[in-house]
Amino acid sequence: MNAPAAPYLPPIALRPVDPAFVPALQARFGGQCSTALAVREQHGRDESPLDAPPPVAVVFAQSSTDAADAVALAARYKVPVIPFGVGSSLEGHLLAVQGGISLDVSRMNQVLAVQAEDLTVRVQPGVTRKQLNEALKSHGLFFPIDPGADASIGGMCATRASGTNAVRYGTMRENVLALEVVTASGDIIRTGTGAKKSSAGYDLTRLMVGSEGTLGVITEVTLKVYPLPEAVMAATCAFATLADAVNTTIAIIQMGVPIARCELLDGNTVRMVNQHSKLSLTEAPMLLMEFHGSPAGVQEQIATVQDIVAEHRGQAFEWAATPEERTRLWTARHNAYFAGVQSRPGCRCITTDTCVPISKLADALLDSVAEAQAAGIPYFMVGHVGDGNFHMGYLIDPANNEERARAEHLNALLVERALRLGGTCTGEHGVGLHKMDFLVNEAGHGAVAMMRAIKQALDPDNILNPGKIFAL
Repeated sequence: MNAPAAPYLPPIALRPVDPAFVPALQARFGGQCSTALAVREQHGRDESPLDAPPPVAVVFAQSSTDAADAVALAARYKVPVIPFGVGSSLEGHLLAVQGGISLDVSRMNQVLAVQAEDLTVRVQPGVTRKQLNEALKSHGLFFPIDPGADASIGGMCATRASGTNAVRYGTMRENVLALEVVTASGDIIRTGTGAKKSSAGYDLTRLMVGSEGTLGVITEVTLKVYPLPEAVMAATCAFATLADAVNTTIAIIQMGVPIARCELLDGNTVRMVNQHSKLSLTEAPMLLMEFHGSPAGVQEQIATVQDIVAEHRGQAFEWAATPEERTRLWTARHNAYFAGVQSRPGCRCITTDTCVPISKLADALLDSVAEAQAAGIPYFMVGHVGDGNFHMGYLIDPANNEERARAEHLNALLVERALRLGGTCTGEHGVGLHKMDFLVNEAGHGAVAMMRAIKQALDPDNILNPGKIFAL
């Protein structure tokens, strides 16, 4: 494999900006509009290893009207608009590859209404998942979608996020009931209702969820929420081999056990997590599991899973029964990314994820880990394996083009394998910039052409997060 002459860069095609545009923004938004380089640079990068020039300005929206006015001004001058929540995306979603402005909605962070009787909540897009669950706790409710990072709800909608609880509670796709959206012309529309179902017209809510900011700017979200479970138990279990851990997961799901969380770390990743979070977990392939339900129901789940674990040579469970112990355990799991990055100072992390049918999980995951080990690049592996989704992080020296080439080759092998096994190029990170070519391989040219037609119909001047998902 030939190393590239320079690190991978996204396709940059900066659009010229009318000199009157930024003054028009400043006249409308005053101190809510910043052209300071430090602010622009902060909004011109995410957690991906990709680099691009910063946006020309950052607008801090404080209301739906602010967002609509910013988009309307951008539409008048044909300037790109990139929605920004907390900057935790992983595939270059936030990069200003065609220039334009960053529309920061983090100040739109109000929980607008908790409808406990209906098990729904209305929030602004800048509300983060932890903030939301703090607000719901006093009502005996919680929102289960947990991508790891304390992401904003708007960003989670835009990338169709999921996470550790998806095996039981689904993804954002299943848990968003309605949206308020600013269109490419600056109009405000509403999609969906507070009802649990509808057959009225096109499902615009589902169209917007997962559109990565390319079809509209989300300014309000109505979500399903759930009663806090009566009983919660969490446990870790180590295995002699990675194959034993994966096969245990497959058996748990195929047996129909309603497990809430089933996470996998390989021994290499457990070692990184121990060092970062000051834990003493057994440094071997490990499942982290959580059970929700009534006390009797949880005990029944545990008994079934213990039998399955014993059949696959798993060690005895180590329990985290108290809220404090569970929080510490899951915080360590969520910090696996930072544990990996910290293990190689100065590195950049090329992260990738795929999702395959549960019966194909062993084929996809074991071969991918073996390839990473053979390549000699430090890596970490974590998986929401209960639904067939796993993540690889390749830790590269950003100055070493040959390492980057090897990591990108590993990413391509992993995705090609997932597609061959009937899976997807991304289970939850989204397409962004990094997986545009893989989307064509997965969906086919006809389906991507249909996506382009929708984009062109709703955003004819291509101002909404252009250059993401596919190139026009």
